[in-house]
Order: sequence, then C-alpha cells, then structure tokens
Amino acid sequence: MNNILDIKLKKIDKIYRPGSKVSGNVVINSKDDMSHSGVTIVVEGTVQLQLSSKSVGLFEAFYNSLKPITLMHYTISVTNGGGKFQAGVTELPFEFTLEPLPNQQLYDTYHGVFVNIQYSIKCDVKRGILSKDLTKTIEFIVEVPSPNKETSTPTPDSIVTFNITPDSLVNFKKISKADVPTFKISGGLVSAICNINEAFQGHMVIESADTVIKSVELQLVRVETCGCADGYAREVTEIQNIQIADGDIWRNFKIPLYMVFPRLFTCISTAGKTFKIEFEVNLVIMLEDGHLITENFPIKLVR
Repeated sequence: MNNILDIKLKKIDKIYRPGSKVSGNVVINSKDDMSHSGVTIVVEGTVQLQLSSKSVGLFEAFYNSLKPITLMHYTISVTNGGGKFQAGVTELPFEFTLEPLPNQQLYDTYHGVFVNIQYSIKCDVKRGILSKDLTKTIEFIVEVPSPNKETSTPTPDSIVTFNITPDSLVNFKKISKADVPTFKISGGLVSAICNINEAFQGHMVIESADTVIKSVELQLVRVETCGCADGYAREVTEIQNIQIADGDIWRNFKIPLYMVFPRLFTCISTAGKTFKIEFEVNLVIMLEDGHLITENFPIKLVR
C-alpha cells in the first residue's frame, strides 16, 4: 500500500459563507513509519477569465484585464516543522476563517465557460530527497448572500406577463411576416428576480396556432462579460435545455413552466471590475414547418 494523503472537511456538503470557520483534518494513511519535513495547506480563491476564439486579438487591452484575480490566498502550517508519522492513520486538524484579501471580495463558486470562480485547499507533505512529496487538492463551495435586499418573494407586482404574436417578433432573418404562421401565445413568470435555491416558475397558454406545434422548450443561458473600459466581450452560452411539452399541444391549456437552477453552473447575478455574470431564460416553441418562436426573459438570481 502506498502512502495516501486526503483532506476531509467537517461539513459534508463543503458549503461555506464569508466569515465562517472552515475546519477539517489532513488524513495520512501510511503502511510504515513515514518521516516528513513539514505539512502545509494553501487556501486559494481565484477568478479565471478567458476570451472566446472570436474575441482574441480584438482588444489588446483585454490581456491585462484577463489576468487571474486572487480573492484569497494564505498558507497554514499544520505541523511544527518535520518529524515522523507512525504507521497507520494520522489525522492533523486545521481551521481557518473564510475571509478575502484586502481590497477584494468573495464571490459565489461558479463554473462557467469564460468565467470560473473556484476555491481550493491544497495540502503538501514535504519529504526527503529520495522520497516523493504527497499532494492533495480539494474544492470547497462558497455561497455569498446577495449584496442588496432585493427579494424573490412573489408579489402581484412581480409577475412578468407576456404575449407572443407574429407582430411581437423582432428577428425575422430574411423571412417576411407573410411566411410566418398565425399564432397567439400568452403566459406569465412568477418573478424575474429568482431565488437561486428555488425553482424558476411560470406558465404559458397556446391560445391559437394555425400550424402544428412540435415541442416547447425552456432554455437557461449564461451571459458572461469580460473586459474593461477600453472594450469588452459578451458571450452567451447554454447551461441547460428542458423540454416542457411534446407534440401539438391542446389550445387554451395552461402549461406549467418549472426549472431548477443547477449548482455550480449558476450563481447569484455577479458584477466585478473586469467581469459580469448574468442569466437569461428563453422560451422556445418549435413548429412542425421548421420555424422557431423564441421569447427571451432576462432574470436576476439572488440568495
């Protein structure tokens, strides 16, 4: 059996908020007595930004603003210098407070395409010249309360209603309104300000349509903006796509809209000095003749 190094946090879900204590154990499982030169852990939080291939080269100023942003970084010595671990399992406790560096702030953990916000704990066990050092890295999740007091509690004023007709469409792309079938679709969203821990909800009704409907889908997209005052790149990519209805739906039938926000791939709506993370929902109605009817709803995620 090789020597095994692991990091175990006391919270099973590994979710923490700014200012909270993060505690756990460095676990070393060795077959024989093992000498070492010290055990340290490095706690780091970073924002990684990158450009899409279509934006590279457009703005020279981007490359300075796209450097990784270090939100937190500190080193903790778990042992007082070197020594020897006995054969078997050794547990070394550690604890630190989740706080940002001066002039920085913590953001939600977020795994995007062009913006990534990650927090990690890396443990290093230094050994002699002839022995291989042991290294282990784990990720933990940070959830940040919304900075302002915007509420996601539904009220009569928060309901977003919509009516989709051929006259309300704005993007035709080389087709005339005469080629678009007649239809009327109505509905509403519970709110455009959504609690990230609760489901996105609403309803829609196909009041009339003189063509066969193939399917209805709900698409969640991320809008990631990277850049600075000299220019910025805005990228829209899909997170998930859920089919709400299949086939030619009954007319005047109330269809519920319901979607859970996936953890890690979404976060509260966030804006930093060189990046911004926003979210939108697209309601997509697919017609049998190939036409796509899309209604876009910008939403704000809060906690």
